Amino acid sequence: MDGIITEFPKAFTELASHCKQNNFHRKTREACKTNVANVVSLKVAKCVVIGNLSVGKTSLINRYCRNLFEKDYKPTIGVEYELRKYEILNQEFHLQMWDTSGEERFKSITGSYYRGANVVFVVFDLSSVKSLTSSSEWFAAAIEKTQSTTPELFLVGNKVDIMKNVDLEETREIAINLANEHNAEYWEVSAKTGENVRELFTRAAALCFDQAVLRETESISTKIQMGNGKLIAKDKTNDNIVLARNIECNVEPSTQFYDKKSSNC
Repeated sequence: MDGIITEFPKAFTELASHCKQNNFHRKTREACKTNVANVVSLKVAKCVVIGNLSVGKTSLINRYCRNLFEKDYKPTIGVEYELRKYEILNQEFHLQMWDTSGEERFKSITGSYYRGANVVFVVFDLSSVKSLTSSSEWFAAAIEKTQSTTPELFLVGNKVDIMKNVDLEETREIAINLANEHNAEYWEVSAKTGENVRELFTRAAALCFDQAVLRETESISTKIQMGNGKLIAKDKTNDNIVLARNIECNVEPSTQFYDKKSSNC
């Protein structure tokens, strides 16, 4: 069933993927088995889809969320979003996809929507060298606005269905190098045919979920519940164990995603 994720999705290519793991992190799997993951407050990951005008950002989201492709081009005005529900390792999770306009006059508006993003898709047209070279500017803007969340970055080449093998190989080599420069994962998709679209979004959702659970379990592991409702807390600065006399048993979960720089990815 679409939306149910029980195995860790593979990357499109190992040549451009910062995350080399082939399974959910051990701590994530253990937390989900014991239902510790139910305390995770991050149930919705924000995915911002950006890129030049007419590269197929809206078509990509429509193909995934509605399984449709509209031939008549209609530019996005401002920002729109869709919500997709998942069940990952028996835990409920959502991916909120923000569709932004690629027109210059909307860049000042969409800049505010970068903030808090957990995933960023920089989409380009595989048949347009200009849209590919512009991807570096989009990455720079996104990274500047999302320093607090350190999002998962993806470079997504759309319209693979219209590419000839020779041209595709040349573009792929350039795109993979660009993706690696920005520590992004590279994908080739077709919003028109649906090729690799589901796999792309599933991969993004799984990566976000894994990081969210790791972040939460790390936070919880620093506090050990005692029988009288008090907690023992570990002081990370000097590894001392101290009695936190005024801490209640109900630990408030964090609302920030796990920083992938400190994970195994």
